[in-house]
Amino acid sequence: MYTEKFAENLKELIGDRSICSVAKEMGIPQQTLTRYIHCQREIKLENLCAIADYFGVDLDYLTGRKDF
Repeated sequence: MYTEKFAENLKELIGDRSICSVAKEMGIPQQTLTRYIHCQREIKLENLCAIADYFGVDLDYLTGRKDF
């Protein structure tokens, strides 16, 4: 459940920006970010925090535990 909601929220946050440029700015490999979006890889805590910090969102929002 959380994996799908995380992927959905991540896609929304990335919007029309390129995955490659966002991944580079976050310091996460592009392939890793793509796998998160397609629910093909579980996210590590440090990457979850890096993504939340990059977009300025709460972890609960990012994982779908709360709607903001």
